[in-house]
Amino acid sequence: MNDQKPAAPVTGGGGFLRIRLDLSYDGGPFSGWALQPGLRTVQGVLEDAVALLVRRPVRVTVAGRTDAGVHARGQVVHLDLTEAEWLALPRGHELDPAVAMLRRIRGALSRGMGDLTGAIEVHRVSLAPGGFDARFSALWRRYSYRIADGPALWDPLERYFTLWHKKPLDVSLLNEGASKLLGLQNFLSFCKPREGATTIRELQRFEFARGEDGVIVATVQADAFCHNMVRSLVGSALFVGEGIEEPGWLYDRLLAKKRDAKSVLAAPHPLVLEEVAYPTDGEMLARAELTRAKREH
Repeated sequence: MNDQKPAAPVTGGGGFLRIRLDLSYDGGPFSGWALQPGLRTVQGVLEDAVALLVRRPVRVTVAGRTDAGVHARGQVVHLDLTEAEWLALPRGHELDPAVAMLRRIRGALSRGMGDLTGAIEVHRVSLAPGGFDARFSALWRRYSYRIADGPALWDPLERYFTLWHKKPLDVSLLNEGASKLLGLQNFLSFCKPREGATTIRELQRFEFARGEDGVIVATVQADAFCHNMVRSLVGSALFVGEGIEEPGWLYDRLLAKKRDAKSVLAAPHPLVLEEVAYPTDGEMLARAELTRAKREH
């Protein structure tokens, strides 16, 4: 029996408590993160599980929406519950509501997914600090992308999260081309723009490294990503890694600010959202307000 005392809730605006969930998922069985009528999505399954606990619909906000087939190891979401709903989660047991919710949401997810149990795993439930917003408070998101460049590296046990690329790639060329895209830039050439949304992002890391197993892992980190940006960056870089294009071609495409026949998306299944970083508790609100202002601009 867990003898932890319940955490003292801190009410937010409107009497609601903001709850943070840290989770991971296998994107293979899902049609992406976002709700879509008639399709199984990560958001839909998660919201169904929360609704089962509190007996009402609850909308969750995610740090970074992922496409169909894309995985997450370090995803973050928030949701708002009333104080009464939060304190009722232990069902009369002397248990921290966060611990109780973690146990119960795992059960609700298992009930909702059946044979797919384990495809979504909530690792931590906590009361969020004041001003926290899973999306707008984030400092950066980091993705990884695995590439096996040649049949000798094609491991059938890893095929569901590794790109099997037929031709060898030159890591030094990949890094030379990728380095030219770093910084605050307009990534329109590497995004599928959404109406009214900016395509200006700060690309903080874009690098490739070959591991001891021979597999190349790309690391892509930015303050935020526009739609399809990571897959487009990797897909375009492959032309450089093969020697089809010169390293400077990536920067030329950036400056062109247009999408064309060479705007190729790398396959989604090797892409993993690895981590979302946040400021200290006292800076959450200021960061969220700053990010919202940038997006509106």
